[in-house]
Amino acid sequence: MNGSAADYLPRAEFVERLRSEGRQRYHDAHRYHQLMHEGKLTREQLQQWVLNRYYYQTRIPIKDALILSKSEDPAFRRLWIHRLRDHDGDTEGEGGLSLWLRLAEGVGLDRQEVAGCGAVLPGVRFACDAYVEFVRHSSLLEAVASSLTEFFAPDIMSKRILAWERHYPWVSADMLGYFRARVTRARLDAEEAVDFVVRHASSPALQELCVAALIRKTEILWHLLDCAYAAYVEPAWGPAGARA
Repeated sequence: MNGSAADYLPRAEFVERLRSEGRQRYHDAHRYHQLMHEGKLTREQLQQWVLNRYYYQTRIPIKDALILSKSEDPAFRRLWIHRLRDHDGDTEGEGGLSLWLRLAEGVGLDRQEVAGCGAVLPGVRFACDAYVEFVRHSSLLEAVASSLTEFFAPDIMSKRILAWERHYPWVSADMLGYFRARVTRARLDAEEAVDFVVRHASSPALQELCVAALIRKTEILWHLLDCAYAAYVEPAWGPAGARA
């Protein structure tokens, strides 16, 4: 795009552009996830994915709080604030973070060790913190656009539930509550976010910023898995083979 008025995409085309850019980069294609869904991860490799991914989960309500702080519109804040409740819960023991800790227990990890995040890989911590910093320093529009990986979450969560039930029967089905909850919730979240993005990306330049924000988010998620893969699956593997 060269930034001229002719480059401005109508809603349907813009949404498809976002979907296309995100789809080709989404981390469901990462080798770690492929091995997971094929039932080829060892118990330890599955545990370490759960442990390290929890750190990312803890960053989600923080980035959503930052997004809330960027908006002057009470209507937007009322819409967005449910995301904090979804992850933190209204009381102790509720919400997505608690469900993830149940998952950690389900794969045989110590709940307190996972919650303390002391064993998280440095590279995973760096990637997740980079997402928070991206949101902190971006415009409200870019920050919301970065959340549009939620477009693809329902499909990967549905696939994951089936894979875990089939290949990892030692994990009790009732420990998969986080995945089940996100199938529906992520779809609703994506609809809210894309409506905001489409309404406020009012120029070709703003549309491009939104696409770039989504791509940045996919890169962060991919890097998280790169770190886990190099540490737990193939220690001799390096970044040069990340997308091979």
